[in-house]
Amino acid sequence: MKHTHILSTGSYVPDNVIDNATMEKLVDTSDEWITSRTGIERRHISVDENTSDLAYKAALDALEKASMKPRDIELIIVATVTGDYLFPGVSQLLQKRLGCETVPAFDINAACTGFVYALEIADKMMASGAYHNALIVGAEALSKLTDFEDRNTCVLFGDGAGAFVLERSEKSGVNAITVKSDGDTKGHLKLEGYPLKINFKTPEYSLPFIKMNGREIFRFATQVFPAVIHELLEKSKSTLKDLDLIVAHQANKRIIEKSAKTLKIPLEKMYMNIESMGNTSAASIPLAVDEAITSGRLKRGDTFAIAAFGGGLTWGGAIIEY
Repeated sequence: MKHTHILSTGSYVPDNVIDNATMEKLVDTSDEWITSRTGIERRHISVDENTSDLAYKAALDALEKASMKPRDIELIIVATVTGDYLFPGVSQLLQKRLGCETVPAFDINAACTGFVYALEIADKMMASGAYHNALIVGAEALSKLTDFEDRNTCVLFGDGAGAFVLERSEKSGVNAITVKSDGDTKGHLKLEGYPLKINFKTPEYSLPFIKMNGREIFRFATQVFPAVIHELLEKSKSTLKDLDLIVAHQANKRIIEKSAKTLKIPLEKMYMNIESMGNTSAASIPLAVDEAITSGRLKRGDTFAIAAFGGGLTWGGAIIEY
C-alpha cells in the first residue's frame, strides 16, 4: 500500500528579530503582558523579503535535504494569505524562480489552517496516481497585514515559511487527515477586501488590516483542537499513547496548554516554538515540524500529529508516521 510520505522538510525566517521590548515602544503593552497572555517573546519581521522570497528559501532548503532538483517536482501548492499580489500567486512565482517544469502550481487560502489543507489536497492528488511527488509550502509575511497601532494584534504575528517535499511511496506517511470549516459570518477573525463600487466609482477606504475578536477565537480554538485530535485517532485506529509528539498551530501558548489539559497529556508532548516565532499563520505548522526534526524531537519512525485552526473559520489536522 502506498502512502503520502514526507521525503524532507525545510524552513526559512527573516534575519530581523523583533522582541517584546520593541513592541513596548510601539503600543501600550509590556513584555510581561505579551509573554503571560501569549507565550511570545520575539518574532521575525521581514524588511525587504516578500512572501515569495520566504517561500523560495524554504523550498530550496527542503529540496536540498531531499537531494532533489526543482525540475523533478510535479506539483506545487502554496498556502498563504499574504501573496505578493492578488495574482499571480506565490506558487506561480515560486515555480518560475525555482526553475521547475511547467507543472501545476496554485495558492490556497485557508488562513492558519492553510498548510493542512495543502497537505490534504496534495495527498488526494497523489493518491489519484496523477502525481508522484509534490512541493507544499506555507509562507506568510503577516507584517504586511498587521496594524502596528493595534495592541491586541500587532504583538502576535511573525513572518516565515516552511515546506515539505512529499512523495507517493511504500514508506510510512499520512495515516489520517481531516479539514473542516464553519463560515465566520460574524467576522471574529477577518481582513476586509476591496469595496464594491457605487456608480462605477471606488469609494474612499483605508488599507485593511487583520481584525480579531481574541476571546471568541480562543474559545473556538480550545474546542476544535482536542476534537480534531480525537477524530484523527479514531480514523487511524490509534491512541494518544501512539503519538510521539503533537505539533500545534503556534497561535497562543494558553491555547496549547488548555488543549493539553483537555486531552490529559503532558505539555511536553506538545511541541512549541511560539516564544521565538509568534503566529506565522500557514507557515506555523511546517516551521515547527522542520524545527522539531532538526532539533531531534522528531526522528524517522516517530508518529506525530499536526493540528491547526484559524480564520475562515477553518481547522484540521493529520496523523503522520515520519
